[in-house]
Amino acid sequence: MNDTNTQTTESPAPKVLGGLVAYLQVDGALKAADFYAKAFGAETVYNVPVDEQGRTMHVHLYVNGSSLMLCDAYPEHGHPHEPAQGYTMQLLLDNADIDSWWKRAVDAGCEVAVPLEVMFWGDRWGLLKDPFGVSWAMNAPVK
Repeated sequence: MNDTNTQTTESPAPKVLGGLVAYLQVDGALKAADFYAKAFGAETVYNVPVDEQGRTMHVHLYVNGSSLMLCDAYPEHGHPHEPAQGYTMQLLLDNADIDSWWKRAVDAGCEVAVPLEVMFWGDRWGLLKDPFGVSWAMNAPVK
């Protein structure tokens, strides 16, 4: 572990949680990881140190019992930055927890796109957009 309590390439990689892992390219992967810690309680468990331009090719987070991976764009290697579009990160929560998750995300700086309310399918659901352009939905069954 380094002084930020995050594993780097000198340490063995942590366990990947879940059978399908989202891997997001964002503009500022380490900044996004810090934001996701504030907004969604994410824990950074692994990262590749930044290059001389301040970019990292890999950050591994744990969020709500699942892995989420992030990287910066590397246009010189055929991976230019493209704005987030066409997908939503869906957080599945308990109805008892959804209000605190929602408040924490909004207080951290997420913008409300669709307010949290009971939807026609019977669950509480709402949609947020983070400062990196990623859409995050929260869903909880109403009991």
